[in-house]
Amino acid sequence: NDFNPSAAFFDILHQDPLLSQVKLIAEPWDIGAGGYQLGRFPPLWSESNRNYRDNVRRFWRGDAGMLPELATRLSGSSDLYGSSGRLPHASVNFVTSHDGFTLADLVSYEQKHNEANGEDNRDGDPQNLSTNFGVEGPTTDPAVLALRYRQQRNFLTTLLVSVGVPMLSGGDELGRTQMGNNNGYCHDSVLSWTPWPGEGQQLELLAFVQRLTALRAAQPVLRRRTFLSGRRPGATDVLWLGPDGNELTPEAWNEAERRTLGMLLDGGAILERDEHGELISGDTLLTLFNAGP
Repeated sequence: NDFNPSAAFFDILHQDPLLSQVKLIAEPWDIGAGGYQLGRFPPLWSESNRNYRDNVRRFWRGDAGMLPELATRLSGSSDLYGSSGRLPHASVNFVTSHDGFTLADLVSYEQKHNEANGEDNRDGDPQNLSTNFGVEGPTTDPAVLALRYRQQRNFLTTLLVSVGVPMLSGGDELGRTQMGNNNGYCHDSVLSWTPWPGEGQQLELLAFVQRLTALRAAQPVLRRRTFLSGRRPGATDVLWLGPDGNELTPEAWNEAERRTLGMLLDGGAILERDEHGELISGDTLLTLFNAGP
């Protein structure tokens, strides 16, 4: 039951003429005690980062004491990958994936609704770290709908400004819903289909995602190949700010009820070189995260 990957197995993959040229991504999970081994794969592998998913969900749900964890995930998750010499691209960052709630359902349901699966709603993970903003499922309340739409944009923005590899679950860019079903693998129906080409707010969300991905592609500070390290001699790549615009103190980081964070990325302090050996530089960007009411 204990995870003990064979070095010979990984050597075979890395030396194979075909497999050595593909992107190797692990979902580091297996059944049994100690089966979840996030951060334990060797170099050249990337991993689906469930810690990223859970920490970001908890922050935007409004859970207390999440600022240190959020900053760690925004910075590339060096706590998981740095000690083994791996780089930020080892972290495949995601908020939703092939199982669990879709992004639209993550902000619309607090309970799973898997009755259509034929297992009396016993299947699927009951812990989704979600919120419905006061109404379970569909609603016509404009205030609730506005909050849900804003929360989807909050998740998408966080994902696209984080160091690491962003993974967007197909259909989330159009607000795809499975009506609260978080285990839809057994369906091939409107429950699991993507509503392409979409209409109304779905197209607005698609345009928002397109702007975010274009921003990431254009800004070197959002595509860093090394972990953020904060204030250090010679170059401070990131400053963490409070709502007053001042740098967070150690005491502020430990305030459990603090739910606001500013991330100032210095485009002149990247300290990485391009394929021509030239230092990479870009714009300095400020992102503000506010999970307060």
